Amino acid sequence: MRRRTTIMAGVLGLAMLLTGCDFSVYSLPLPGGAKIKGPSYTVTVEFADVLDLVPKSSVKVDDVTVGTVEKVWLDGYVAKVRIKLPKSLELPDNERATIRQTSLLGEKFVSLAAPSGSEQPRGKLDNGEIIPLSRTTSNVEVEEVLSALSLLLNGGGVAQLQIITQELNKAMTGNEPAIRSVLTQLNTFVGTLDQNKERIITAIAAVDALAKKLNAQKATLATAIDSLPKSIATLDKQRAALVKTLQALATLGNTATRVITASQKDLVANLQSLYPILTKLAEAGENLPKSLELLFTYPFPDAAAKAVQGDFTNLGITLDVNTQKALQGLLGITLPTAGPTSITVPRLSVPVHNPTGLPSLPVPTGTATTCTTILGLPVCTPKLNRSGFDPELAKVLMPGVAK
Repeated sequence: MRRRTTIMAGVLGLAMLLTGCDFSVYSLPLPGGAKIKGPSYTVTVEFADVLDLVPKSSVKVDDVTVGTVEKVWLDGYVAKVRIKLPKSLELPDNERATIRQTSLLGEKFVSLAAPSGSEQPRGKLDNGEIIPLSRTTSNVEVEEVLSALSLLLNGGGVAQLQIITQELNKAMTGNEPAIRSVLTQLNTFVGTLDQNKERIITAIAAVDALAKKLNAQKATLATAIDSLPKSIATLDKQRAALVKTLQALATLGNTATRVITASQKDLVANLQSLYPILTKLAEAGENLPKSLELLFTYPFPDAAAKAVQGDFTNLGITLDVNTQKALQGLLGITLPTAGPTSITVPRLSVPVHNPTGLPSLPVPTGTATTCTTILGLPVCTPKLNRSGFDPELAKVLMPGVAK
């Protein structure tokens, strides 16, 4: 008994001594913790739940222990962990932190890893910086899994699962072909949707563009919708007139049908008669426009412009002259019936340009008496007042006949 009392007194004294020295169990080193020698820096990590992480836990990078947890505390609804790392360890500024477990029932530790996926490492993690809650996670605890499993088994739906299974068996028994057909059709439907995925996306994009345009025209559409009642009321007032119009259109259609039916043969005959004319017009399609070109250069064709050489025109004329009619027209007299009454002058090609230098023919006044021998008969015209007659011109026109 005395020995037991001595041991109890010693334990109480030791406890009082430790309490007076501000002793804490968390200050005791854990086995396997990293011992940092030399310069170091600290980083604060925010977690939604630190589970049972305690100070002096390890901090690992790629499963290699590099640091230690200095302090764990609660700030509002966020758990904060201050970790200590060696100065020689360089980490990116967007480093990620996760609370992991060494084994199924092992200790917790903080695992640091570089960002994954499309995000690239950037910057450098310095002393006093914070790894925010958005870049930290924690693994699922065994306790959480067992708790969820116990909830399912004790007060969950295991009994209901048995009922659901039995009912599914009853529903499927005897309906295997129908279920197989439904699954086949569903597979075909899903496959068709997958094949037309681009078209569906295009249609959705078009609907989105249409919705944007409708939204932009929202005020106009609202105005149109507001004016619809007045328009409908106006149409309602004009309903009788619209009905009469439609009836008149029906009568017109019936009449037009009768007319077309009655004149069908004549119309076909007219079209058949027009066919040759239209065919010839089509054949003369190129020549007809060319013939109309004469309208712009009448009375000469367009090619006559090439005959103009300076101040004269190269022109050939063929004259058919009836002597009796010519003299009757020029002199205003009638030749006697004795002897030949008319002579036809052979065709002569008379150029308009006179290269031999013939004298110009004056236009007589016609006030003196002139006698001319024509065909051996004297012809006198006293006081001739025809301004267009010229004996010299008659000699040129009828050489060897008029003297």
